Amino acid sequence: MKYRTFAPVFECVHIVWIHQYNIKSNFIKLNFLLFFMSELKNVQPLADFNWDEFENGSSANVSKQDLEKAYDETLNKIQEHQVVEGTVISLDKKEVVVNIGYKSDGIIPASEFRYNPELKVGDKVEVYVENQEDKKGQLVLSHRKARLNKSWDKVNEALENEEIIQGYIKCRTKGGMIVDVFGIEAFLPGSQIDVHPIRDYDVFVGKTMEFKVVKINQEFRNVVVSHKALIEAELEAQKKEIISHLEKGQVLEGTVKNITSYGVFVDLGGVDGLIHITDLSWGRVSDPHEVVALDQKINVVILDFDEDKKRIALGLKQLTPHPWDALSPDLKVGDHVKGKVVVIADYGAFVEIQPGVEGLIHVSEMSWSQHLRSAQEFMHVGDEVEAVILTLDRDERKMSLGIKQLKEDPWEAIESKYPVGSKHTAKVRNFTNFGIFVELEEGVDGLIHISDLSWTKKVKHPSEFTTVGAEIDVVVLDIDKENRRLSLGHKQLEDNPWDTYETLYTPGSVHEGKITQMMDKGAVITLNEGGEGFATPKHLVKEDGSQAQLGEELPFKVIEFVKETKRIILSHSRTFEEGKDDVVAAKPARKHTAHKSDAAAQINNVAAGTSLGDLNVLADLKAKMEKGE
Repeated sequence: MKYRTFAPVFECVHIVWIHQYNIKSNFIKLNFLLFFMSELKNVQPLADFNWDEFENGSSANVSKQDLEKAYDETLNKIQEHQVVEGTVISLDKKEVVVNIGYKSDGIIPASEFRYNPELKVGDKVEVYVENQEDKKGQLVLSHRKARLNKSWDKVNEALENEEIIQGYIKCRTKGGMIVDVFGIEAFLPGSQIDVHPIRDYDVFVGKTMEFKVVKINQEFRNVVVSHKALIEAELEAQKKEIISHLEKGQVLEGTVKNITSYGVFVDLGGVDGLIHITDLSWGRVSDPHEVVALDQKINVVILDFDEDKKRIALGLKQLTPHPWDALSPDLKVGDHVKGKVVVIADYGAFVEIQPGVEGLIHVSEMSWSQHLRSAQEFMHVGDEVEAVILTLDRDERKMSLGIKQLKEDPWEAIESKYPVGSKHTAKVRNFTNFGIFVELEEGVDGLIHISDLSWTKKVKHPSEFTTVGAEIDVVVLDIDKENRRLSLGHKQLEDNPWDTYETLYTPGSVHEGKITQMMDKGAVITLNEGGEGFATPKHLVKEDGSQAQLGEELPFKVIEFVKETKRIILSHSRTFEEGKDDVVAAKPARKHTAHKSDAAAQINNVAAGTSLGDLNVLADLKAKMEKGE
């Protein structure tokens, strides 16, 4: 009974001993127990204590479910992957401890609160529950993810509602800037910073500006913001107001805001206009930087504008008089002028004799040569040249120039410089089927007819005789000064060999020759003395009856010689056929005084002893009759 009386008290002591004081030393525990037992002498048991409920583990007048409910109500119910609010209970340089009303506190790296250097104990912060308990039983929280989730919702709302938000420009990147918006890194394109082109991005780093969300990529969570969009609406209304008061020919002051390769953009006080490169100066401009500079204040004239497209065409050169109007009235055709080559084309070159006044030198006016070439062969852009005015039209503002006129025309003294019969060396320019065009000097050309190339060779095409670019000796045969033509010859440099051939290749003479060309109608034979003759196939039959072949060297007899047509007819067959005749002629011949009756009798006698097929005998008799034998 005593045990049951003191059992509850002893159990309480045990609990207090274990859980409240957590005494580790055995010596202290023994002394404490002796002291406490001595004090139990004055403790009286409770009259209404229910020992049965105590042994069953239940509390008096309270159910177990009520106790569990009361315990659960003391803790917040949280779920993973949600954002809740917590209280900072402690912080240092490395960690921040946050209480969210759970059975344990969460520890967050201090780096996640770097944006808020004013953070202190007691501040309310939003945290993201990553895990209720990790492997160590620790609650895992994240402030950065909470900001991102909440920021993403804010960014989407800003896009839907077209709200204006603030952002901090962190740094510059390729093509733009990185902006911190609600803890999210958004991209600000360079073209969306301002309506004016930005030349220095670094001046915006570290600034807090207003932006408008213009695009969101939900898949990759990319955000694009714009500052330009905030002021465009205001500018549009301003542009309409300005354009409505514009007039053609109006002179305004503006500021150069951008320079491109094709022109200059000028700010007219809220609206931009373009000065095309051709309207910058009366002269030719290769680079607009030569005329204007950025941020320069200039006066411009309105040339044209489009209210719908909000385009304004401006001019700068129109504010100064046209250079043609200031051209000296004393300037006339034939005067010599100096200028600078500004443009080169295949057909000629444009020369600026003064700013805004240009003249064209056609390629045909660059040289007396009749062979038209590219203008780049004579001059280049930037060259200082002297020229002669050929035509001048002040109304049309056109001028043609020439530089060949600065030199003497070679045809003026052609008869004295290249008289008929004079010998010269020329350069082959090109071929035709009928001859060769050669150049004696720049501007003086001549023609060598194909028949004047060689005395002996029959040239079918000039390419067989020479090549383009080669030098050739010529003699002047004729001069046509009016049409600027020279007739030249090459063979005339040598004596006519046909004068010698006339005495050498007499009919009946025999010469050695080589067959150099075979044709259907015969063969060309080159004789050892230099001449060329022709033999028909029947005259190429050799003594053994075979036909002579290409490359063979044989004796040939001259059958016909015509100097006027330069024709030599040869025969190899006659060389040995004449030999047979000589043998027959060596026999006793009849007197030339024989009568025709004797000849007839002889024919009859021959005919009596031969057949009609003996044609050789009949041919011999015919030859004797013709000779009068």
